[in-house]
This record gives sequence, C-alpha cells and structure tokens, in this order.
Amino acid sequence: MHIRVDWRASVSFTGTVLKYIALGLVVPLAVAIVYQEDILVFAATIAITVAIGFSLERLDSDPELRSREAILLVALAWLAVAFVGAIPYMLAGYGTESALAHPVNALFESMSGFTTTGATVMSDISTDHHSHAIMMWRQLTQWLGGMGIIVLMIAILPELAVNGAQLIRFEAPGPELQKLTPKIAETARILWLVYFGFTIVLIGLLYGLHLVGLAPNMHFYNAVAHGFSTLPTGGFSPEANSIAAFSAVVQWVIIPFMVVAGVNYALFWYVLHGEPRRFLQNTEFRGYAGAIAVLAAVLSALLYGGGAPALGALGGTTEGVGESALRHGLFQIVSLMNSTGFATSDFAEWDGTAQIVLLTAMFIGGSAGSTGGGIKIIRWLVIWKVAQRELLTAAHPDAVRPIRLGGYVVDEDVIRGVLGFTLLYLLIFVVATVFIAVDSTRGDISLSAIDAISASIATIGNIGPGFGELGPFGGYRDFTTTSKLVMIFLMWVGRLEIIPVLVLFTGAFWKR
Repeated sequence: MHIRVDWRASVSFTGTVLKYIALGLVVPLAVAIVYQEDILVFAATIAITVAIGFSLERLDSDPELRSREAILLVALAWLAVAFVGAIPYMLAGYGTESALAHPVNALFESMSGFTTTGATVMSDISTDHHSHAIMMWRQLTQWLGGMGIIVLMIAILPELAVNGAQLIRFEAPGPELQKLTPKIAETARILWLVYFGFTIVLIGLLYGLHLVGLAPNMHFYNAVAHGFSTLPTGGFSPEANSIAAFSAVVQWVIIPFMVVAGVNYALFWYVLHGEPRRFLQNTEFRGYAGAIAVLAAVLSALLYGGGAPALGALGGTTEGVGESALRHGLFQIVSLMNSTGFATSDFAEWDGTAQIVLLTAMFIGGSAGSTGGGIKIIRWLVIWKVAQRELLTAAHPDAVRPIRLGGYVVDEDVIRGVLGFTLLYLLIFVVATVFIAVDSTRGDISLSAIDAISASIATIGNIGPGFGELGPFGGYRDFTTTSKLVMIFLMWVGRLEIIPVLVLFTGAFWKR
C-alpha cells in the first residue's frame, strides 16, 4: 500500500497547536500562584507541553495541508490536546487517593472538558478537596474547546488560515460552514470575539449578583468558572451540586446564556451589522426556539402536576410551585438540549415520564455553528423535509420536489451527508449502549436500560450527565476501564461530528 497522506505535515501542525495550548495553561498557573496550590504541577505541565509541541513541529520544516492532511490534523489535534490536558490531573493526583491519578480517569476528565461534555469521574467536587488551580483548569478546558481549538488556531496563525475553510469544515458542529467574511481567518476571529464577549457579560452579571447580595456564594472565582462552562455548553462546575448550589436568580440569569450558546453564532454577527431580522427569518433558529418552548412547557407541566419529585426536592414551596416548576423545567430542557449538562435538581430521581422528555431533548441538539452538541436542529429539519418528499413521491412518482429550508434549495449532496451522519450517529449510539450495558456487569455499577441509553447519548452527544448513578450529582467513576475508554472515544468522535475520526480507520483514506 502506498500511503497518500502526508502524516508528517499533520503531526507537525499538531505540535504547533500544542505549543499554543501551553499559553492557556498560564491561567491555572496564575490561579495556582494566587492560592499557593499546585504551582509546580502547572509549571511542569507547561514545560512538558511546550517540549512536545516543539518536538512534533520539527517533523516537517515546510508542512503543507491538503484535504486529507486537514482531516488528520483535526482528529490528531483534539486527541493530543486531551492527552496533554490530562497531565495536570495526574501530577496533582500522584501519591493520593484521587481518581484522577489513574491515567484513564485523567484522560476521561480531560477529553470530557475539551469536548465540552461535562461527564466526570471526580468525587468530592469542590475546592476543599481539589486545588483552585486544578478546578479552574477543568473549567478552562471547556472554554477552549467550546468554539473550537482549530478555529482559535486559524484566528491567530496565518499558516493555518491558508487551509482554514477545510479545517473549520471538519471541526465545526453542523453540516455546513457559514463564511461571514471573504477571509476565513477573519471569520474565525469574529466567532471567537462574539464568544468571548458573551462570556465576559455573563461573568460580569454573575459577579454583580454577588455584589448586590442576590448570590452569596457566586464570588469572583465561581463567576469566572461558570462563565467558562456556560457559553461552551460544558457543564463542569466547581460546586458538587452544579447550579442547584446557587439561588433562583442565578439560575434565571444562566438560562438565556445557555440558549445563546445553542444558537448559530453567525446570527449574532448579523445583528451587530444591523440585520436583526436574520434571527426570525432563520429556519433553524425558529425550530430551536420552538423545540425549547414545547419541551419546556411539557416538562414544567409534569413538574407542576407532581409527576416528578416532591415540591421540596424541586426547591419550591406551596406558594412558589408555579415559578419553581417553570424554572426547573425550562432550565433542564435548555441545558440538556444544547448539551450544557448543568442541573438545578437531581433529575436522575424524577419519574420515567419526565426522564423520557429529557431524553428527547438530548437527541435534538443545538444549532449548527453553535457550541452545542447532539445531532443538531438543522439535520432534523432536513430529515423531516426528506420524509415529506418521500411521501409525496410515493403518491406522485413523477413529481420533482427539491428540499427547501428558509426559501433556499438544499443541495442533494448536503442531504446525503445529513442522512449519512445521522445513520452513523444512531448506529454508534446503539452499539455503544449495548457495550456499556454488557460491560457494566463486570464493574461496580448497576445500570438499567435507560441508564445505559443515557450514558451512551450523554457521551457521544457531549451532554455529560445521564440517569441513575450518572445523574447530575453522580458520575462515571465506577465504570470499568474499557467502558471509560469507549466513552472517551464517543466524546472525541461526537465532538468532531463522527466523519473526521471514522474516516481515519478506512483503508481508502490512506491509499493513493
């Protein structure tokens, strides 16, 4: 077999990515210095990351990226970043009973962070048991991965901007890339600036609530930590009880930012340029908002009617049951539909009907071009249109009916891509569900059918929490090593929309 892919070029650029990721480690190093915790851990990690980056970069003095090299770069970069991100966890946990001292657990936590999944193997989640620096690194990995590591590199590295369109196409969530400006590097910078802007606004609002006495435990550290995990739809929190640890007003403030995180970021660029009508005219946004409204109404009605836990478990009183049911229902639908994974209540204890509604939300996903995970609204809209067309042509075989969304004809190649992606997604989900269910019998965890389903969809959909012991106040620590490795793969393949990873395992990719 004659290898066609110039793997040295892809590995060389992967080294460049790692070299710049080392800059991100300066943030937890600064936190470590402030709190005098784990300074050597992050100093050593920066040194190791820079050394690996420079070493890989030297493999090719003049790397050139074509289509296949771009695919390989995207897949390798995300895998390499997850491995490097695991180093602080292992160093900090060395010689202790921390679960993160185990390499597979550390890689699980790192991959979960960078892919904005929010699934965790940590126990005793708090800054009382783990250093402030480690917990901030955990949050920062989600923020770095949210808009896309490769998108960030394209925004700052001119050598990657040359092939930027291909790279973003393989990394960005959704079936198509919306180019906002003639230069792809400028588009990448715009997306990151919008993302950064929303993050700063949320941090300011959360800390402002603390200053006026409406959120006593939302101090500056927590405000930054939750800003770093809300906009990337991550779900990690330095609080064991997630957003349930904060007041109702904090929960209401976070809801609209979770909604924003699931919207195509290109729409905000149009708003800034005086085209606010783009929001209402956008078919995907209307579908996204409509799905949230319907599912939130159904879930809130179930909570109000007592179909889920008792009022006390919801944090409500007899007088405030309406507000409590609406808040918890809306919060959980938004959180799970766009794959954030935050929680205001332990929905793993809710009844079957409420959990089915939540499971439905998990399968829908956010918008293309957002930081949300899942299958994505736009794909479901295309599938619905295709189903309608098939029914029409069954009755009228000679009819020619193109698929239209928002007044535009959808190319047949895009339609085939949507159908192929969805089929692969569901196939991997089913196989993983069966594997996790069978493999759990070898471990210390007991899974029901819905628990195994939720474990599979929560990892491939980059959602995080599931049901049963995997609930928002539980975790994945008790799974076997093999199950964790499978779920690490699911998080990786789910974040990169399956194709850029699976194609690497085909002979056709490597042959001339």
